[in-house]
Amino acid sequence: MPDVIIIGAGVIGTSIAYHLAKCGCRDVVVLEKEYIGSGSTEKCPGGIRQQFSTETNIRLSMESVKFFEHFEEETEHAADFRQQGYLMLATSKDELNTFHQNVDLQRKLGLKVYLLSPSEIRNLVPSLNVEDILGATFCPTDGYADPYSVVSGFASTAKRLGVKVHEETEVTGIELTDDKVNGVLTTRGKFKAPIVVNAAGPYAGIVGRMVGLDIPIRPSRRHIFITEPLFSRPNRLESLNQANIPMVVDFYNGFWFRREGPCLLFGMRNPDEPEGFSTSVDWHFFTDTLAQAACHRLPYLSDIGIMRAQAGLHSDTPDYMAILGETPTIHGLYLACGFSGHGFMHSPAVGRLTADLILGRAPLSNTWSLGLNRFRHEVEPMESAFI
Repeated sequence: MPDVIIIGAGVIGTSIAYHLAKCGCRDVVVLEKEYIGSGSTEKCPGGIRQQFSTETNIRLSMESVKFFEHFEEETEHAADFRQQGYLMLATSKDELNTFHQNVDLQRKLGLKVYLLSPSEIRNLVPSLNVEDILGATFCPTDGYADPYSVVSGFASTAKRLGVKVHEETEVTGIELTDDKVNGVLTTRGKFKAPIVVNAAGPYAGIVGRMVGLDIPIRPSRRHIFITEPLFSRPNRLESLNQANIPMVVDFYNGFWFRREGPCLLFGMRNPDEPEGFSTSVDWHFFTDTLAQAACHRLPYLSDIGIMRAQAGLHSDTPDYMAILGETPTIHGLYLACGFSGHGFMHSPAVGRLTADLILGRAPLSNTWSLGLNRFRHEVEPMESAFI
């Protein structure tokens, strides 16, 4: 019988498995209904930023960045981590005031982050339309990594240390004895263990309902569009044809873009997106809303073809912060979900913290603000740097 069962082999589940095994807890089983890295991990843009508004998220990011900087050393797999910075754009006085407050906190916690004027923004990314931009923040140690490489690195290293991963094994129930976990039921039989971790991403709410838990997670669709190859052709986005272009985010509407090899990746949230599990591409949203926002901020895009598009799921919570720790009513059931789009970037720190909690090595004060119990009252603070 394993010591720990983890539901979900995305970047969170595999990071927890890796950190448990690294600490010597190697009798771990990871159950995945599809394949390693399927789901949200497969469909995320790989952004890694430290520019948040809450101390908890800033600290999770800063610890994770340190891990990503040494990912290959830790796992013997490359993460393709590129620290080319995040450029966060403000188009209103309220946004700019919020940015100033965020920067004060970020600097207090030791993060090197800068406030930029419109002219400095244009110097950094000459192709941007800055007519309506009042300012920006820029953190040069932010960046992005390859999601497939990261989840593969965590999973492969965990397996090398003794963790067992069962793909195409969907959890259908959680078995309890009184108020304690004793295992799970799956499409491939029963697995027994005294500790179960719900790292099921957007499906974590469904898993919670198996034992009567109300986990306030709202699954919502996010799109990624990939342009035709641009940077190998003369006279096409020449001013973006530089190796260190940052991840650019228009904070007002969430439009973002970054370079990916010879192409450009971009996307934007739909504030009216209904809750659901659809991962089909909404081309009406693209043509009616996203394309206009993209061409406004980066006018060159109006003459660029789209080569590919995909949609994945965010797991949004009411305060846009993760839910971590043991559940208050069921002993042995731990949650690592509700990352609101920040799961990939926080995966190293969350893996370490969850492993420490399971092994009794972390004080509860480290995660009290992220526990499920917080939703019994009005949640505060909320993460305002939500994209």
